[in-house]
Amino acid sequence: MNSSPVISFDNTENAFEYKSDAALKKANFLFKSMGYQLLVQLGTRITPWAIRAGLPIKGIIRNTIFEQFVGGESLAETAPVAKTLGKYGVQVILDYGVEGGDYGEDGLNNACDEFIRVIEYAATQPNIPFMSIKVTGIARFALLEKIDGIMAKDKGTLMKRFARATEQLSEEETREWHRVQDRLNKICSIAAAKKVGVLVDAEETWIQDPVDVLTILMMDKYNREVPVVYNTVQLYRHDRLQFLRDSFEAATQKSFLLAVKIVRGAYMEKERRRAEELNYPSPIQKDKTSTDTDYNLAIAYCIENIDRIAVIVASHNEYSNLYAVSMMQEKKLALNHPHIHFSQLYGMSDNITFNLAKAGCAVSKYLPFGPIRDVVPYLMRRAQENSSVAGQTGRELALIKKELARRKKS
Repeated sequence: MNSSPVISFDNTENAFEYKSDAALKKANFLFKSMGYQLLVQLGTRITPWAIRAGLPIKGIIRNTIFEQFVGGESLAETAPVAKTLGKYGVQVILDYGVEGGDYGEDGLNNACDEFIRVIEYAATQPNIPFMSIKVTGIARFALLEKIDGIMAKDKGTLMKRFARATEQLSEEETREWHRVQDRLNKICSIAAAKKVGVLVDAEETWIQDPVDVLTILMMDKYNREVPVVYNTVQLYRHDRLQFLRDSFEAATQKSFLLAVKIVRGAYMEKERRRAEELNYPSPIQKDKTSTDTDYNLAIAYCIENIDRIAVIVASHNEYSNLYAVSMMQEKKLALNHPHIHFSQLYGMSDNITFNLAKAGCAVSKYLPFGPIRDVVPYLMRRAQENSSVAGQTGRELALIKKELARRKKS
């Protein structure tokens, strides 16, 4: 007899059990607002400027979009949110929301220290197995861009291109790059000792190569017995399925565990616009179907090689999540297999997260925190994503309305 649980993402009682009626009504209003593209376009342009100008809008942001998608401004504020999620079997990926600013060396060192504080906190909590970092939090964007630019003009393997690129840096840039490596190594070393996974986020394509190199070097060092360091693979890029295969080949040759978080992607409009402006071929797939196909092929590839790959299926796509579960059930893998984890962003797709948790899958919410000023880039991406992704806002709204109607009846 097959005792595998049947998972349905239509169960709104499970999905929103953790939300009060008031919180659900607030979410309903917010997603309704994000359905208006013009409003979102205006808001995403004005908000960053208004924050920089010091206009008194933080209260409005905090009570709306910030509250929906972010844990809090500090670790202390975020802790109760993580605890609430834990009550429903949902784990947490903690993300200190600093990225891509020009903070100077002091700012980069401070971000490194904050990442370490996150690791030390996560290690004390039963439901925080991972934390997330952006290399642009600990490295100057222009330096990454320079290395990537040199690598792009060269031929050969990623590592050989990287080695030749770093030879072309000035003495000061070489010292600066060593400081970047030292910061990441310090973060990964403490994470390994504390048994907390480090997820290295993907960045824009024009700085991604050095980020990949850094992450692979850390995997080689720390992923010998258990997965500690995870790279992020964006499948809306047409070259990333092959990159996943190449990464696995390198990991097999060097005898370390490949650990990957697979996502569709976060910078599509920006990437296409830049490719057009600078007249180079777009790195983005030609259509959504191609992205979906590669994403599901990536799931299959990871699960086929699950002894040597640890994968985080980070997706809001219902079919992809169910496909991963069905593959696990076919292969008679435990739904809480140590090498397979599911994740969705906090504030979105609760119907996926909480129903996976109810079925016994290892699943988490990606939970950012940080001062409002620092997390504005993240918040603007969430607003744009919900406005531009076909059906995302409509799906969220339909589920919220369904649950509000169910509660009214009961």
